[in-house]
Amino acid sequence: MSMPTAATPIEIVSFPIEGMTCASCVNRITRFLSRVDGVQTANVNLASESATIHFDPGRTGVADLVAAVDAAGYVARTEQAASADHEVDVAEAAEARTERDEAAARHVAELRKRLVVAALLTAPLIAGLARMTVAPWLPAFLTDPIFQLAMATPVQFWAGRLFYVGAIKALRHRAADMNTLIAVGTSAAYGYSVATILAPEFFRAAGLGMDGAGLPMYFDTSAAIITLILLGRFLEARARSHTSDAIRRLINLAPRTARVVRDGIELDIDVAAVHVGDVVRVRPGETIAVDGVVTDGASGVDESMVTGESLPVAKRAEDLVIGGTLNTTGTLTFRATRVGADTVLARIIRLVSEAQGSRAPIQRLADLVTGYFVPAVLALAALTFVVWYVAGPAPAFNLALLNTVAVLIIACPCALGLATPTSIMVGTGKGAEAGVLFRNAEALERLGSVKAVVLDKTGTLTEGKPRVTDIVRAPGAPPEDELLALVAAAERPSEHPLADAIVREATEHRHLDVASTTDFLAVPGGGIAATVAGHRMLVGRAGHLEAERVDVAALQAAAEDLAGDGKTPVFVAIDGQAAAVFAIADTLKSGSRAAVAELHRLGISVAMLTGDNRRTAEAIGRSVGIDRVLADVRPDGKAAAIKALQAEGAVVAMVGDGVNDAPALASADVGVAMGTGTDVAMESAGVTLMSGDLRGLVAAIALSRATMRNIRQNLFWAFAYNVILIPVAMGALYPVTGMLLDPIFAAGAMALSSVTVVSNALRLRRFEAARPAVESAPQGTPAPALP
Repeated sequence: MSMPTAATPIEIVSFPIEGMTCASCVNRITRFLSRVDGVQTANVNLASESATIHFDPGRTGVADLVAAVDAAGYVARTEQAASADHEVDVAEAAEARTERDEAAARHVAELRKRLVVAALLTAPLIAGLARMTVAPWLPAFLTDPIFQLAMATPVQFWAGRLFYVGAIKALRHRAADMNTLIAVGTSAAYGYSVATILAPEFFRAAGLGMDGAGLPMYFDTSAAIITLILLGRFLEARARSHTSDAIRRLINLAPRTARVVRDGIELDIDVAAVHVGDVVRVRPGETIAVDGVVTDGASGVDESMVTGESLPVAKRAEDLVIGGTLNTTGTLTFRATRVGADTVLARIIRLVSEAQGSRAPIQRLADLVTGYFVPAVLALAALTFVVWYVAGPAPAFNLALLNTVAVLIIACPCALGLATPTSIMVGTGKGAEAGVLFRNAEALERLGSVKAVVLDKTGTLTEGKPRVTDIVRAPGAPPEDELLALVAAAERPSEHPLADAIVREATEHRHLDVASTTDFLAVPGGGIAATVAGHRMLVGRAGHLEAERVDVAALQAAAEDLAGDGKTPVFVAIDGQAAAVFAIADTLKSGSRAAVAELHRLGISVAMLTGDNRRTAEAIGRSVGIDRVLADVRPDGKAAAIKALQAEGAVVAMVGDGVNDAPALASADVGVAMGTGTDVAMESAGVTLMSGDLRGLVAAIALSRATMRNIRQNLFWAFAYNVILIPVAMGALYPVTGMLLDPIFAAGAMALSSVTVVSNALRLRRFEAARPAVESAPQGTPAPALP
C-alpha cells in the first residue's frame, strides 16, 4: 500500500464486487487492492458486497483497481461506481440502489431455485437413511445405490455448482476460501460413494467396509450438506438485503418531480431539472423537492425524516426548507438554493453510504484471523483424516472420512466476515433515521467509549442568538441611544455573535441610524477597534481596553454584577475613556439541562468550553449542571484545552457548531457538530446532530454503545462457534463420550451461524433511544454569549 504525496489530492471510489462469500474473500481482495501503487486505503465490505478505495489519481486509476479485483478472482461492477469527484444526487443514488436491489433480487431468486430443487432431490435420500435406521417399512428403492446416485448427482453438480465455480476461481488464483471447504468436503463424500458403486471389491479387499457389513454410501450426506448450506445462504441473502433499508428510505424521501413557477406559470418538471434560483411551490401534503428559502406562505414542515424531530417546524418567509421533508398544512413558495448533489438529503445519503462502507477498528482481529482461517482448516482436516485413519477404531477409513468432511463443513469464516459490517450498516442507518450522522465506523465505535464531553456554549448549550439586556453608562457617557448607535456602527463589520446582537438591538429593535465605520480592526478573543464619526471606539473585554491604557475600574462592579446574573459584560471606550458596559445574554436550548443530566446518567462527565470570564461561565455552568467549566478560552486555545483533557486520560468528545470550533473538533477523540452550525464544523466532525438539539448526543452515544454491544455479541458467537465446534468435528469428544459430529449436523450449524450473526445485527433496527424529557424548570434562563 502506498502513501500519497502531500501535493496530490486523494480520490475515493466505491463499487460493488460480485463473488464474495466469506471473510477470506474480503481479505484477499483487500490484499490485492492494497498492492496497487497509489492506493492509500482499501475497505472491502462483505455485508454490502462493495469496496471503497482511497487512491492517488496521479499514480493509479479505476482501471487498475478493477484489474486488481479481477486478479484476485472477483468481478468489480464499475458501472455502478460512485466517486468523490462526481457527487451523486438523490436521483442517481436511487438509480444505483435500484440496480443493486435488482441484482440482489436476482441472486436471491437463483438461490431459491437451487434450494428448492436440492431439497426435493435430497428428501428421498434422507428417507433412505431413515429406512436403514428408524423406518424399515419405507420402500426398498430408497436405498438402491443407482437411485441414490441419480438423486445426489444433480444436487452435487447443479445445485452445488456455485461452490465449484467459486472454488475453481480461488484455485486458479492460488487461493482457498469458503467455497473450497464446501467443494472439497462434499466432493469427498460424493466421490467415495460413487467409488463404492464402481469398485466395491476394491474397498472390501482393502477392509474399508462397515464392520463387515455392506459398503456405506454418503450420497445423503453430500446432498444434505449442499441443501442446508444453500438454505443458509438464501436466508442470509434475504436478511442482508434489510441492512440497507435506511438508505432506501432516505432515497425514497425525495420526490421525482417539482412544481416550479416560471413566467407566472406553474410547471411540473423532473426534480433534476430544477436550478438554483428557481421559484418552487409546494402544497399541503406534498414533499419539498430541493433545499431553499421561503419567499411566501406559512406552514408546518415535518422534518423528522431528516433531523429526527417529531414535531412539525413552523416555516415562514426567510426560513430554510430541506428537500425530502413533508409540508403539512399550508402552501409554501420558496427559492431553490441547493439542488442535485448539494442538497442536505443528498449529503446525508452520501455520508451514510460512506460510513456503511468503512471499517471499524474492532474488526482488525477478525481480519487477522480470517487471513489464515481457510488454510488452517484445510490443515486441520488433513490432520483429522490421518489421525483417525491411523489410530481410530474400525472402520477407521469411514470414520476418518466423515470426521474430515465434518471439519471442512463446520468451519465458517462467513460469520467472522459479517459480524462487524452488518452491525455497522444497520447502526449507521438507524442513526440517520434519528438525525445522527456518523462520518465513518471508527466514529461510531469511538463515541461509545467517551468518558468526557466538552460542550461549546454558544449554539450548543444555548440558542446562539444573544441579545442586549442591559446598558450601564459611565458618568459623562453619551445618551443610551446615541451610545448604542456608535457601538453598533463599530461592531457592524464584525462577524461575531455579540457584534450581531448589538447591531440587531440598534437597527431592528430601536430602529436607530448606524453610521459607517473606518479603520476597523478585530482582535481575536479580545474585541474590536474602529473609528466612527471621528470617534475612536474600543469594544470588547476589559483586558482589551486596558491594553489600550483605558481605565475601566469605574465599570468593574457593574460588570461583576452582570456576570453573576449569567450575562456577558462587554466594555466600551470612546476616545480613550471608559463609556459603558453592555450586558449580553443568550437563551438556553430547551433540552440542554435534560441532556446534561442524561449524560451524567450514562457515566459521562460534562465540561463547558467558553471565552467568557470565569464568573459568567460558572453561573451558566451551575444552571445547567456542568461538572467543569473551562473559561477565558480564546478561539485559538480551544484545541489546546481539549488536548489538556486528553492528557488526563479521558476519551473526549467535543461538541460545537462554529468555524472556530473546527480545530477543537478535529483534536478531540470524537468531534460532534451541531447540524444547525457551519459547514466547516461539520466537515471537521466525526458525528453530526442534524437537529441541533443536544439531546441528540445522548441518542448518538446510546446508539454507539448498542451497536458495539451488538458487534461484540456477533464476534463472540463467530469466534466461539469455530473455536468450540471445529475440535468437536475433529472428534475431541469421542474419547470421553463416544460421540462424533455428523457432517449433516455440521452443515446445519454452519448455515445457522451466518444467519444468526445477520439476524442479530438486524435487531438494531428496533433500537429506540428515549430522548430525555425537557425539565419543567424555566428554559428562558439567560446564558452568557461567547465573546
